[in-house]
Amino acid sequence: MHTPTPQTPARIRTDWSRDEVDALFALPFSDLLFLAQSVHRQYFDPAEVQISTLMSVKTGACPEDCAYCPQSSHYDTGVEGERMAPVAAVVAAARAAKANGATRFCMGAAWRSPKPRQIERMADIIRAVADEGLETCATLGMLDQEQAASLRDAGLDYYNHNVDTSASFYPEIISTRTYRDRLDTLQAVRDAGLKVCCGGILGMGETPADWAEMLHTLATLPEHPGSVPINQLVKVPGTPLAKSGDIDPLDFVRVIAIARILMPASHVRLSAGRTEMSDELQALCFVAGANSIFYGDTLLTTPNPDRNEDLELLTRLGMRPESPARDRPAPRKATG
Repeated sequence: MHTPTPQTPARIRTDWSRDEVDALFALPFSDLLFLAQSVHRQYFDPAEVQISTLMSVKTGACPEDCAYCPQSSHYDTGVEGERMAPVAAVVAAARAAKANGATRFCMGAAWRSPKPRQIERMADIIRAVADEGLETCATLGMLDQEQAASLRDAGLDYYNHNVDTSASFYPEIISTRTYRDRLDTLQAVRDAGLKVCCGGILGMGETPADWAEMLHTLATLPEHPGSVPINQLVKVPGTPLAKSGDIDPLDFVRVIAIARILMPASHVRLSAGRTEMSDELQALCFVAGANSIFYGDTLLTTPNPDRNEDLELLTRLGMRPESPARDRPAPRKATG
């Protein structure tokens, strides 16, 4: 396997072999972190962290049966179905997020796939948020290319649609849609000219082989996701995964580091589950190449660290929020 060095900028590849991914998992921890940090510095300022804020614009009553999700109508988690938030309420939240340092505002709705009227209402919300000068991201379930194009025309920058886990383990977590459905939505989003946000969840009972398979899937998409959220399972009472076992924190760091190496120009986002992470674990994740976080007290319906705690941690680490306009080396195109 070719090993990038600080003197040789990492080539953006979409042709990684599974053997190469497995070889990264086999590296000694210190060697892996050194390689990940070396690659990270070729594309990003290691002192900067991109700040996103996530708001649920339509909560609960989702018909999907994702075993981790408190918004599924299949489980009794205490989350009640709500109507879509009015445009004014979303804009107010976006303004507050921007004032607190966020550069991207993400909006989630608990749908399997939005209906035409719902796309129209989301388009109105997206236009209003984009007018506030924020990058926009949405996660609304499955989309076709026409729906994605409508959202793009309204000013949407990113679309989030996680693969969640490996194709092999996926049937253990979700039965109401297939892995192929996930990949088809990602293709529709790319074809519409939107940027992709796509990652997964660790701690659902999968194995390290599933982590390798998931990362291999992401790193061999036709184009790497612009953002790669890596979530630690939030064990919500009432969901089938409420009593899942914990994963080794160092394994979580390994996945962050390997995501950075495989997708060097992507923002790797330290996402759900941070309330259960120590400051030291989060610091290791930043060393491993994580350079994005969700900022705010909640992530859709699950808890997130207080924003002041995040700012204090970044200050202690000598880090700062990423500015909206950045100047970093242009990624090299994949070859071969």
